[in-house]
Amino acid sequence: MALIIGLFDQLFRERLNTRLLGGAEEPIYIPAGLTTAGAGLSSVEPYHRLYFRHDYLSSALHESAHWCIAGAQRRAQLDFGYWYSPDGRSTEQQQLFEQAEIRPQALEWMFSVACGQRFRVSADNLDSGQGASRDFVQAIVGQAQSWCTGDSLPPRGRLFIEALGNQFDCPEPLSQDHYQLEAVA
Repeated sequence: MALIIGLFDQLFRERLNTRLLGGAEEPIYIPAGLTTAGAGLSSVEPYHRLYFRHDYLSSALHESAHWCIAGAQRRAQLDFGYWYSPDGRSTEQQQLFEQAEIRPQALEWMFSVACGQRFRVSADNLDSGQGASRDFVQAIVGQAQSWCTGDSLPPRGRLFIEALGNQFDCPEPLSQDHYQLEAVA
């Protein structure tokens, strides 16, 4: 975990005043200078904080993916200004969740490949008793493959993938061979 945090800091701490931090009960992004009294976190910091859950690698990679995708306006808002419906979502809410999660989960998968870790698609709706929809999984695969062949991969995401690949000896983390339906289905 220290290697992942160290790489993130090396790439983004000075350049974009952002730190990746573990140990949170729930993941959250807090822009610099924003007060968070009552959240169990230090109230104001001069840098942006990207907290992941406890010491979970998948949470660190997932939150990093959200941050790498978010534009400047989103990065100025608490938790990127995203809505979140807790476990027990309706079918309609779950469809909205899945639509919003295609790009972050595709990028998380690419980070996972680059550091040699297994990736699992998350429906994040345990109370429903259902996993991720087939369409959601296929959309994640399609997005990852598209980023491998095109130039639309978010620049911060590309930097992090390359750094992870170098650190963890993954010579071609952007090879489409890694991103097949069988790998996540």
